[in-house]
Amino acid sequence: MGISGLTKVYGLFGDPVEHSLSPIMHNTAFQALGLDCVYLPFLVKSKDIASAVQAVRALHLAGVNLTIPLKECVLPYLDEVEKEAELIGAVNTMINRDGRLCGYNTDAPGFLAALKAAGFNPSGKNAVILGAGGAARAVSFALAQEGVRGIHIFNRSVEKAEKLAADLNAAYQFPTTAGDLSSDLAAALKGAELLVNATPVGMYPNHNAEPLLTRNQLHQGLLVCDLIYNPLQTRLLKEAEAAGCRFLNGVGMLVWQGALAFQLWTGEKAPAALMEEAVLKALKGEDKDG
Repeated sequence: MGISGLTKVYGLFGDPVEHSLSPIMHNTAFQALGLDCVYLPFLVKSKDIASAVQAVRALHLAGVNLTIPLKECVLPYLDEVEKEAELIGAVNTMINRDGRLCGYNTDAPGFLAALKAAGFNPSGKNAVILGAGGAARAVSFALAQEGVRGIHIFNRSVEKAEKLAADLNAAYQFPTTAGDLSSDLAAALKGAELLVNATPVGMYPNHNAEPLLTRNQLHQGLLVCDLIYNPLQTRLLKEAEAAGCRFLNGVGMLVWQGALAFQLWTGEKAPAALMEEAVLKALKGEDKDG
């Protein structure tokens, strides 16, 4: 289907965006359903978020995804924010309804869908989260809603981790602690069944960066989930495998949050299996244009 003046334009705002697989995933879905839509990546820096949001209205973009580092700073510029996204404090999906911009968070349900597809039920478990940005907020609130026993948040900026812990405690009144990455991480991991890396450490093109944890700090019985999907197996996941842990990359969350965004935008059920196939094909280097 060719692009015309009637084609609806969707996009991704973030920094960086050049290595994102969201365009491949969404354009595959649009084509599969015969929708006259196209999805494009837009490099948007934090300082330009206000003008970028205004451009959504001016250019009549139909919808936008938001990624690092924009999920939190976009909130003041939206006309409406769904209750769950407001509670989380992060938006990853925006819909343009005749110039009225509405924000949603599909990261949280997308993460839970990926966990459950992997056969992991977080209810009653202890979780350790690395990071305190938009993705970490979505993961933490999703786990809280599922009834985890406790959440321990570690971040380079301990103030940001403490803010997330305080927000979780206020919303759910259950044990949440915070610390920096050099504090009691080892002790928290000993009592945990789930570890989630919600930082960009290990993401392409910086995939050779030292992982935040090594095999000696991990233990069997721990599910190690890295929200990074490029590369498919980060150095952290290689350490998890060496330690005998179950491990999960970020492809599932990418696909499920994308499928939920697709449904919000189009009202159509997303072809999730095709979207995942397109992502994996690109990651394995079979799609040289990706």
